[in-house]
Amino acid sequence: MLGFLKNPVVVTAEINMNLLALTVLALISRLRGLSYPRAVVFDEVYYGQFVSLYMKRIFFVDDSGPPFGHMLLALGGRLLCSFQIDVLLLSPILEYSLNVPVWSLRLLPALAGALCVPLAYQILVEMHFSHCAALGAALLILLENSLITQSRFMLLESILIFFILLAVLCFLKFHNSQSYSAFSSSWWFWLLLTGVACACAVGVKYMGLFTYMLLLVIAGLHFWHMIGDHNLSNVSLMCHFLARGLALIIIPVTMYLSFFYVHLALLYRSGPHDQIMTSAFQASLEGGLARITQGQPLEVAYGSQITLRNVLGKPMQCWLHSHKNTYPIRYDNGRGSSHQQQVTCYPFKDVNNWWIVKDPGMQQLVVSNPPRPVRHGHIVQLVHGITTRYLNTHDVAAPLSPHAQEVSCYIDYNISMPAQNLWRVEIVNRESDTDVWKTILSEVRFVHVNTSAVLKLSGASLPEWGYRQLEVVGEKLSKGFHQSMVWNVEEHRYGKSQEQKEREVELHSPTQMDISKNLSFMAKFAELQWKILTLKNEDTEHKYSSSAVDWITMDTNIAYWLHPTSGAQIHLIGNVLTWASANVAALIYVCLSLWYLVRRRRRIYDVPEDAWQLWVSAGRICVGGWAVNYLPFFLMEKTLFLYHYLPALTFQILLIPVVLQHLSDHLCRSLLSKSMFSAFLVAWFSSVYLVYCTFSPVTYGDPSLSVAELKDLRWKDSWNILIRKQ
Repeated sequence: MLGFLKNPVVVTAEINMNLLALTVLALISRLRGLSYPRAVVFDEVYYGQFVSLYMKRIFFVDDSGPPFGHMLLALGGRLLCSFQIDVLLLSPILEYSLNVPVWSLRLLPALAGALCVPLAYQILVEMHFSHCAALGAALLILLENSLITQSRFMLLESILIFFILLAVLCFLKFHNSQSYSAFSSSWWFWLLLTGVACACAVGVKYMGLFTYMLLLVIAGLHFWHMIGDHNLSNVSLMCHFLARGLALIIIPVTMYLSFFYVHLALLYRSGPHDQIMTSAFQASLEGGLARITQGQPLEVAYGSQITLRNVLGKPMQCWLHSHKNTYPIRYDNGRGSSHQQQVTCYPFKDVNNWWIVKDPGMQQLVVSNPPRPVRHGHIVQLVHGITTRYLNTHDVAAPLSPHAQEVSCYIDYNISMPAQNLWRVEIVNRESDTDVWKTILSEVRFVHVNTSAVLKLSGASLPEWGYRQLEVVGEKLSKGFHQSMVWNVEEHRYGKSQEQKEREVELHSPTQMDISKNLSFMAKFAELQWKILTLKNEDTEHKYSSSAVDWITMDTNIAYWLHPTSGAQIHLIGNVLTWASANVAALIYVCLSLWYLVRRRRRIYDVPEDAWQLWVSAGRICVGGWAVNYLPFFLMEKTLFLYHYLPALTFQILLIPVVLQHLSDHLCRSLLSKSMFSAFLVAWFSSVYLVYCTFSPVTYGDPSLSVAELKDLRWKDSWNILIRKQ
């Protein structure tokens, strides 16, 4: 019964020593001295804030992309060390305090950067190039100074490149297993892992979408060729189609949604970033607006006391506001005004933001019992709570927007300017024409009955006489719809006091009723996704920003860190010879491809068919990967930096050994030419290593260089090497 114990259990394993050695060297190059410098380096200030907010469960919005990358940084910080993240300050600082585990926070990007080296090796092998070419690609990634610098700090580019290369490798393994083991366990594993890696790449930064789309196009081309294969039945084709749809579309979309689900589940507390979100979103967070609005009535009724927030939230969130001051009789440009009470949009909570919804047919300013809800299409008057004057507009030009009408609170001067204070409530996001106006949830616009003008935030800042508050105007409906015309009730109570003095006390008191206003996940996801895509920081030129044209020839650099006393510094500068070689390889590939295509058109075949197919498939990955990760930046209106080019550069580096092997195999035909080419490769690669060593001090920040040595590193006049004044 126990006879199997008579023989020893033997486990055999094949170890690729090339791969093992490359991985060890990559870990050493990325991990050594990882906690140096103990200073906030470039964008670490932002990612440190995000990690801190994750640990405190405080909601934030990052307009640079989805939350998966930030969650990985936070997860790494939490799993690798037990410390209170509160020690990370939320403002730029020179040095991390001693209790901040800098090494742990930087470890995940460094590991991702190190693993890109063996991934590059595997990709060349899966593209059916020699192990020598694969080794060359991995060593070029290993010795690329810019990739080392970017992976040694709490930044996301190395994680993005890791998932991009992982997606490419998994897709190649899946494609190679197609011919001999379709629908096997390994086939499914690599196909599903391709979708997972693509989702993770997009989840880290939207730049991952470029490679994802490239792989979808390549997968589509492969399937198109499969359709022409008569050996495959219709059922088999349908199974292939569904499998690819599941792995490459459904799974990535599902995972992308899950990133936001976890993000929103973790960040349930209110913070400074949630103010750009709608009132409904803010009310779903713990604290902040939720604390203020807890217990509010849901339905707005005649007699309700409300504050109205503009939905647009630009240039800043603000509430409909009035105060006792009037518009000046004459503006600086000579135009006259109505001299009525000012109405503005005020970016702070204030008692003068309160308005009372009044029934034009009745005098009372309290809610009846039972309350009479206001519905879509109803006519109302809005009475300013403190001054008891009615919201009004008329055919008088607005102070800063003369094409629009002035909005005011009406003062009766006993002149021929009657009150025009009737407004029609239109619920923009209604489900039916009988919808009730709801607190927080309903987005409404107010259409002036007499002139058909819509209450709108112009966004212009009033002069000193308007206390720099934002201008509110009446815009004609014919001008079209815009979110600046939409408002929602944020704070709400049912008014009970008839007397003005009692009403003023009531306006300062909390509400009583309890209504839950939690949004569904999909509603919160849609709003957060829209904010991420449309939110723009102020268009300020950064000292180290650059254009996409500067990247190819590396005419720019970024100074990441400078030691406060010595000349030690860290720069994002690439290996100049590698960048130049990558450009030459791309040029050779394009020229040779055009030459081959023209010759093949004339039925002249310079290379065997299998070599041609290998050349084309490598170009799809390497040249295609470079193009999709680089060319879109010419269409982007955002501040760009050199590190945006690193994913494209990675694909371009992979192209170098592809071109070199092709030249060696098919253009160097004689023994002499092959020997000369080999000697050239040795000299060239030695030069790559020499350049790596030359720039290593500004890659690692150690050792400190003298002024003369720093000047010697300025190989281009456009580089900004920091030299401290004596």
